[in-house]
Amino acid sequence: MKYYIIAGEASGDLHGSNLIKELKRKDTQADIRCWGGDKMEAAGGKVVKHIKDLAFMGFFEVVKHLGTILNNIEFCKKDILEYKPDVVILVDYPGFNFRLFKFLKQHGFPIFYYISPQLWAWKTSRVFKVKEYVNHMFVIFPFEKEFYEKYGVSVDFIGHPLLDELKFIADEHGPATNELADAKNRITDDQKVIAILPGSRKQEISYLLPEYLKVINDFPEYKFVVAGLSNIGADFYKNIIGNDRCEIVYDQTYAVLEQSTAALVTSGTATLETALHNVPEVISYKGSWISYFIARALIKNIRFICIVNLICDDRIVEELIQADVNKDRLIKELHHILSPDGRQKMLRGYDLLRTKLGNTGASERAAGLMMKYLGR
Repeated sequence: MKYYIIAGEASGDLHGSNLIKELKRKDTQADIRCWGGDKMEAAGGKVVKHIKDLAFMGFFEVVKHLGTILNNIEFCKKDILEYKPDVVILVDYPGFNFRLFKFLKQHGFPIFYYISPQLWAWKTSRVFKVKEYVNHMFVIFPFEKEFYEKYGVSVDFIGHPLLDELKFIADEHGPATNELADAKNRITDDQKVIAILPGSRKQEISYLLPEYLKVINDFPEYKFVVAGLSNIGADFYKNIIGNDRCEIVYDQTYAVLEQSTAALVTSGTATLETALHNVPEVISYKGSWISYFIARALIKNIRFICIVNLICDDRIVEELIQADVNKDRLIKELHHILSPDGRQKMLRGYDLLRTKLGNTGASERAAGLMMKYLGR
């Protein structure tokens, strides 16, 4: 069968790659064309647009790059028509993927949506578009299944694919082992490590990394390591970091977390990755004030922005938003999670998180259900 998969961010590339592996395992004739990154390409997908050219964060930033986005949409439609896939699989990335709904239905392409956008947090009315156009949702958080069922959407909860990725690393198979050893050789010394995960998009990195760097001199006993992404570009990071006392390790986030005592993390999938590595963390979100005020006006009925807290329905980790992301608050919260009491309390919260996320095997379950619904 022919599969067309669209992911637009680093987390989508990771989860899309594991889905591709399972689709190819179950369908030996699978032909997969995709929008994604290096991981999806390595898994066997033919990448036609790379995520480094696709990730725009915030309302102001999207408007600024609207011309590029619209050109990408037209290219995508043309590419799909030429490829003629048996199914189109959308991976999160709602600002782009939702714009394809009507086109895909008009041309008779079945739509599977893997990893739901956060409709339960903002723009809830968009769920009616999902019901109208999407053949089936495959969701990764337990509360999402109840949300979609309430609106009559066909949905399966398949668990979180990050659990599979971490199991793969723990089993010490494949390239993850060499990656971990390489990172250990580079950053391990007599000092304990505090990880900095500044985000996967240039906009959020430029807002948050400078704030994180301000705390370094207040923790002289720790080594600070920035988990960078090579597709962002070394010069971009170096222009922000300058002569600050920290090291950058590229494309080895999990390896960095394996060695870290605590972490400063930008809101997003990385918060969950950090929690599943049992690393106490402080979560931050900061963007343009225009984007922030628009988001506040749209977000409804949720108590938290961090997915760890949302899943547990409790404040497991501290969330610093906009003006609260400052040197004094970051130092205070970092001291707290480095203390024995603060650390143990957060680790107990992580135990609850794992219970709620369910078992491993999400990617395999998703691929199996997709094959079933396609009549294979």
